[in-house]
Amino acid sequence: MASVSLGVDQEIISTLPKDTGWAAEHYYQYQNFWYPQVFLEGVIWAQQDFRARDSDVFLATFPKCGTTWVKALMIAIKNRKDCDYSSHPLLTKNPHDIVRYIELLVHQDNPVEYLDSMASPRLLATHVPHSSLPNSVLDSDTRVVYVARNPKDVLVSLWAFSEKLRSKVYRLPPLPLEEGFELFCKGVALAGPFWDHVLGYWEASLKNPNKVLFFKFEDLKADTEGYVKRLAEFIGYPFSSEEEKEGAVQEIIKFCSFENLSSLEVNKSGTYHVGPKTDEKFSNDVFFRRGETGDSQKHLTPEMLERLDKITEQKFGASNLKF
Repeated sequence: MASVSLGVDQEIISTLPKDTGWAAEHYYQYQNFWYPQVFLEGVIWAQQDFRARDSDVFLATFPKCGTTWVKALMIAIKNRKDCDYSSHPLLTKNPHDIVRYIELLVHQDNPVEYLDSMASPRLLATHVPHSSLPNSVLDSDTRVVYVARNPKDVLVSLWAFSEKLRSKVYRLPPLPLEEGFELFCKGVALAGPFWDHVLGYWEASLKNPNKVLFFKFEDLKADTEGYVKRLAEFIGYPFSSEEEKEGAVQEIIKFCSFENLSSLEVNKSGTYHVGPKTDEKFSNDVFFRRGETGDSQKHLTPEMLERLDKITEQKFGASNLKF
């Protein structure tokens, strides 16, 4: 992977604690959270140079919490009056190419210029924990949608995703599930510890519910129509009663379904390129695995499941958060 030439970043990174990585060989701890270098460089850049607009809408997630699906839903909600389903941007672009991670924009040639050229309201994304968001996001009226997911399913999905990247992108040997489990439990994962990441946004949503909308992947699966309407309202594109009667909500849900998105040619054979300043690119199909709840029961031992439950209870006990 080609690295960004940001001298101060390299100086900072060289002094940070590091541990075994999931996809990349090493992850680094910065402001109490862990990142591969390709993300870490962007976190530091965003804190220094990203300028939020009051009209911005962010999707914030811990990896593998339904990010691709919710990005697609947000795109379809926002664009529903400007394009029809025969010429929709999602037919030719992966959701991650439309709603970009701000921390990966550092690998573009002119990230500030790129951001400045985007029309408002901008849809953007991040895996950055709440405590490490750029000050301009925290101090503005930027709205943040946060999606959480059961940590057991997150772990399994993250491991499966990372295995594809290890073999196809980084040319590294497999990471045994048992080793990935231990790393996850001690907090070493992209933007981990998982529990601290979730709690940061949960507490922010309680403090300012008009700025941070927090919901769970499992709830979105169980009541997709209800949460799509809630999402549309929060990001400033509510459905009218006439739209609801005409089935606009159901159309978006069907169009953005796992079955439809994963069957599109762009997501079967297309390529996601992080940016011209890095060699990191991979097939779009890695973003589509199962999209199910409870899949961890098929992959983790009873002992692993029990241990994760205990950690979750310990971490979330005082917050009333339950999965």
